[in-house]
Parts: sequence; C-alpha cells; structure tokens
Amino acid sequence: MIEKILIANRGEIALRVIRACREMGIRSVAVHSTADSDAMHVRMADEAVCIGPPPAPQSYLSIPAIISACEITGAQAIHPGYGFLSENANFVQILEDHDITFIGPTAEHIRIMGDKITAIETMKALGVPCVPGSEGAVPDLAAARRVAAEIGYPVIVKATAGGGGRGMKLALNEDEIDTAFQTARAEAKAAFGNDEVYIEKYLQRPRHIEIQVFGDGKGRAVHLGERDCSLQRRHQKVFEEAPGPAIDAETRARIGRICAEAVATINYAGAGTIEFLYEDGEFYFIEMNTRLQVEHPVTEAIFGVDLVREQIRVAEGLPMSFTQDDLVLNGHAIEVRINAERLPDFSPSPGRITQYHAPGGLGVRIDSALYDGYSIPPYYDSLIGKLIVHGRDRKEALARLNRALNELIVDGVDTTIPLFRELLEEPDILAGTYNIHWLEKWLESNMG
Repeated sequence: MIEKILIANRGEIALRVIRACREMGIRSVAVHSTADSDAMHVRMADEAVCIGPPPAPQSYLSIPAIISACEITGAQAIHPGYGFLSENANFVQILEDHDITFIGPTAEHIRIMGDKITAIETMKALGVPCVPGSEGAVPDLAAARRVAAEIGYPVIVKATAGGGGRGMKLALNEDEIDTAFQTARAEAKAAFGNDEVYIEKYLQRPRHIEIQVFGDGKGRAVHLGERDCSLQRRHQKVFEEAPGPAIDAETRARIGRICAEAVATINYAGAGTIEFLYEDGEFYFIEMNTRLQVEHPVTEAIFGVDLVREQIRVAEGLPMSFTQDDLVLNGHAIEVRINAERLPDFSPSPGRITQYHAPGGLGVRIDSALYDGYSIPPYYDSLIGKLIVHGRDRKEALARLNRALNELIVDGVDTTIPLFRELLEEPDILAGTYNIHWLEKWLESNMG
C-alpha cells in the first residue's frame, strides 16, 4: 500500500491532493520553487522540498529534481495534478523505471492520447464518433487544399502536438487555407518543436461537452456523465457545469457507455476525460485528457465521489469503490475559474493579497491556495481559485453561484470575479443556450 505521496504540482490542485491524502491516512510531500516557499500547499503538506528557482523548467518541470525529492523523502508515488508533467509520457516512463508509482495512466496511454492524430485513429477504432478530417498529418499545401475541399469549408488546421489553442488556425474558404496552414505549422514548430498539422471540419455553433471516465486498468471502466465547458476564451475554459444543459438522460447514457467501453477495452487506469464538440445531436471527438481536469469538482458534486481518492486506490491496485449502477446523478453543479487577471484585456495581475474571504454556506465549495498576505508570483498560470456550487437543479445552482460571488472577497489584485457577476445577468447564460463562440462574441461587444 502507498504510505507517502509526492505531489508534483502547486497551488489549489496540490492542496486538493494533500486533503485527499490526509483523509486516507497517507503522508504527503509538497515540492516547491523558491518563489513558492510561503505557498499554502507547502504549509499544509507533511513534508516539503525545494526543487529549484522560479522558472518552471528549473523546478516543477524538472524531472531529475522531482525524482530526487522522492528519493530524499521516501515517497513511493507521485500525483501530478494537472498541467506541468501530468501528461508527459517520458516522465511516467522514467518513474516506472525507478519503481515510483505514477498516480495516473500508463506512459503508453499518455503517449497515444498526447498525439492528436494517433488519438483520433485510436478512438475511431474503438467506436468513438470523431470530427470529419484528414487521415493523419497533412504534409504540404497541395494536400491541405485537397483535404479542405473534400471535407468542405470552413475547416480548422491543428497542430498534432497542440494544446491551449496554440497551432490552431481557421480557414473559412479556399482563399484562407494557405495562410492558415502555413501559420499553424509555424506556431506548432515554435511552441512544440513539431510542425505536423492535420485538418478537421469546423463546426459552426457547437458546444464543448466532455465525458468523465474512470478505469481500473484491468478492463473495467465507468463514466460519470458529462460537463459542459462551452464558455471559453481563446480555447481556455472559464465556466463549467454538470450536467450539460443541452444533454438529456438518454443521450448521456449513450455517449457515456461508448466512452466507458472504449477506455475499458484499452485497460485504461485512473481518471480521464474524453472531449467532444456537440452539434445538432451529434458528438465529435476532439481529444482525450489523461489526467484529472481542472473542472473535476462539478462531477464530484453531482455524483458524491472523491476522484482523487479513487485515483490513489486504483494506483494501489485496488478496485474502484463504485460501479456504473452506483453512480446516480444528483442535482446540478457549476464551477467558475477565478484568475488574477486585469479586465478587459485579461492581462496577468500578480501581487499581494491584502484581504481574502471565502464564501460559505450550503452547496458552496472553493478550491484555492489564497490567504491574507499571500503574494501571487508572476511565474505561473493566473488561476488562483475555483468557486464551485451545487444545487438541486440548475436554477438553484445559478442562484447559489450569484450569492457566493457576492460573498467572495479578493483584494490587492485584479481578478475575473466581475466577469462572472456580469455573465449571470445574461439571458443566454441563465437559459443555458450558449456555445463555444458565445463568450468571445460577448466579450467583444461588452469589453472590447
């Protein structure tokens, strides 16, 4: 059994894992850069190890430093959280070679799903519906023109090793395909060191729907419904809810069963999320994230499960503590991501927190590493907290979110809290009739 876990992350997700460890009687080890020496996850863990200077490549992304921290502390396992090394197959392979348990899927599964083309081919073979697109990478302009014409405009050119919206370019017609192809390749080369791209049909008004799956690595898997993550800015999610306002019980059961069977077939272990574009009643696979998602709390709220605890159990070789029949959806949950950013341009706003007050009450959860006097460093992602609410239905969850936002105090830096207060006055948000383009159009009209 695992007695000590090192958390290879920082901030709210590191705290999230530490809390699960404490409830399970497992000792926790925090790692931190010199910029994070006074961070809350360092204070809360049973042990803490400094692994380098502020730049992430020299600390949180340094595989030798993290493995050394395991050796120093005797940690038997590593939980990666999300971001940083959480989907780095090479990192997982090195851990396997050092007999350190990785709390997540195998290096092979991370590698398969980390390459967009291989992931699509794999999902097609497993019966998961995919977006019409090129068969593999598109090698040159002539091929790009031919593929785009066959698919039909508009199309989107995407980096095979992409993520975070980088290496993605839209071509509305044949006059734009050359520029889109060349720009996407150049961005992909600069961002990922790999200029391979592929082309997909661009859907006009889709929603972003993702299915939470969980496997035991031994051929058994379940799904935990869907999350609607359609409110995005520059392909970054800002507002997530479960269940999705546009998904009915029959549709949920159908796509959930397809996804659970797919991951069971490949003996997938731990938490994973299969992401789709959803339009006119059809699902189109776009990618699989082989880790815990930022928005996992909304799923935990409606199903009453602890996904981190479950990840640790499966890593120990234990069976999942629930079956598909045990997973009964209860109510509605919404999460908003609180970022230290200055509106309207969303520029980073690091600095010292002069006052912090977390909301409370029935159905309110806040995952954050903030405290009075904490200085947000300028070196990392601007996410400083996640406000999650749960209600008996969507209407109650929205009312609870509105109340909690008005209780939440974060002084000393600019945040995105005012954005959510404004969004809760919009009829489309209240009705749940938004798509992946809605927020950017709204921002252009209201904050441009």
